[in-house]
Amino acid sequence: MLLKVGELAKRCGLTVRTLHHYDAIGLLTPSARSGSGYRLYNRDDIARLHQVQALRRFGLSLADVGAVLANPGSHLAAIVDQQIQMLDSQIAQSTTLRDRLARLQDQLLRGEEPELAEWLTTLEMMTMYDKYFTKDEQKHFPLLSTADNTTTKEWAELVQSVQEAMQMKVPPQSPGAQKLAQRWMAMLMRDSHGDPRLLAKLNAMHFNEPAVQEQTGISLDLIAFIQQAYAETKFAIYEKFLSQKEMDFLRKNYVSGTSNFPALIAEVYQHLEDGTAPDDPRMRQLMVRWQELVRSYAGDDPATQVKLREAMAQHPELLEGSGIDARLMDYVRQAMVSLRPQVH
Repeated sequence: MLLKVGELAKRCGLTVRTLHHYDAIGLLTPSARSGSGYRLYNRDDIARLHQVQALRRFGLSLADVGAVLANPGSHLAAIVDQQIQMLDSQIAQSTTLRDRLARLQDQLLRGEEPELAEWLTTLEMMTMYDKYFTKDEQKHFPLLSTADNTTTKEWAELVQSVQEAMQMKVPPQSPGAQKLAQRWMAMLMRDSHGDPRLLAKLNAMHFNEPAVQEQTGISLDLIAFIQQAYAETKFAIYEKFLSQKEMDFLRKNYVSGTSNFPALIAEVYQHLEDGTAPDDPRMRQLMVRWQELVRSYAGDDPATQVKLREAMAQHPELLEGSGIDARLMDYVRQAMVSLRPQVH
């Protein structure tokens, strides 16, 4: 038995336009045509349509449905896994929202006046975090916690201390400012577990989202103050290795030159985790960018760059706060070898 497109649409509850679209994208092509050109669907076509509709109800896109039907078995498990992850994420978001609604309801039932503005801002922040961090990253990154916990309070107190120092016009070169910056970096590395990918995402969020800056109190001016104060702790070491002229150049360009490093370090770290070979062409490209950033604050003189490497070799603390550990540094050194001219 053959069904025309209108009959099939009526029997399966779809529109003729939908069936025409399925035909146009190659998802369901009728096996025959009538003498006047009408689409005719046989038993196999109807069975395929049943599969399409079943997979669509499962939540798959038309592209994913096509992939499954084109190669049944090889893609389905991966797609099912994606759907499970998506549902887990939705469940987690719904659970968090439900908990907050329950707390709000409890306050209302007790006759308390809830801080609606603060509550709504918290929900806004949750949405903001979703733009930059996965649910798993948010779960294991205390700094992103929206709950009233010890870590949140600790950061709020530190932000307030830095704000007060700035209001009192404490110079970044002062011991007090440097101590605040060292505490800041230590807490940041602690709460990010030293993962440069999290640090890069956090940087991007704070620089790109005024709402985050307002909510956390971590303004761009505050970030600049911390960066300069932390740089001063490193200058005290570098000046033991560099000439006055070299130090003048470093002081002038260090903060602006290193500000682009977090994203690059995160890329390199991801390649390390993925097992990318140090001499892979992608790593060579990253190392070219790495050298360009170093030159931006160290200058073009190779002798100066050698001095900086010697300083880092003797003082590993110069890498603190950067997300670069010994394993990543060794990976970078291996990758740098591929940039050296080959002698034949």
